[in-house]
Amino acid sequence: MSTPVFYYLPPSPPCRSILLLAKMLGLEFELKIINIMEGEQLKPDFVAMNPQHCVPTINDQGLVLWESRAILSYLVAAYGKTDELYPSDIRVRALVDQRLHFDLGTLYMRLTDYYYPTMFIGAPLDEGKRAKLSEAVGWLNAILEGREYAAADHFTIADLALLVTVSQLEALDFELKPYKHAKQWLERCKEHMAPYDYEELNGSKAVMLADMFKAKMNQTGGS
Repeated sequence: MSTPVFYYLPPSPPCRSILLLAKMLGLEFELKIINIMEGEQLKPDFVAMNPQHCVPTINDQGLVLWESRAILSYLVAAYGKTDELYPSDIRVRALVDQRLHFDLGTLYMRLTDYYYPTMFIGAPLDEGKRAKLSEAVGWLNAILEGREYAAADHFTIADLALLVTVSQLEALDFELKPYKHAKQWLERCKEHMAPYDYEELNGSKAVMLADMFKAKMNQTGGS
């Protein structure tokens, strides 16, 4: 069986979630860095494969997938030895799917809405967008009340996706102390992922991305 090809950029949060899952599954990739800062995603061969020209993208024997949460689900189904990370119980899986969609469409989206315009084009921070981000973190905190993990009684890919997002917020100095349940969950997930090169694959890269943001803030005189 040929090795899946993974097109990625190491600091990208969605890419980091895929690398962490691969480590958990013992799955090897053929790694190909796509430097979106240099426009490599716009090269004709990449666009022909992925018209949306985004990372992460995988090509597994001709199956081309992008959108990290879809990739997470596929990789567990294709390469997982058990259903622990993506439970087959339809009610638990429904909760996993809901949390993944919440991360994609609400929490991570609001993170990018608030931080990325400054990080990439030097736009001033928008306090309205910060309020929307705080609202989303509050919703996550409410979801986690009385729970050790986001969707099941154990770690799933829902926790993995959300962990990457929330750890990025932490690296960006977003104040998590008011969100007690989310803060406790974050530490629990970090401990769970420590054996899977968490710091190398995610923690250090979250800091790298945060440093990009802080450097841009210094350049633009933001606060």
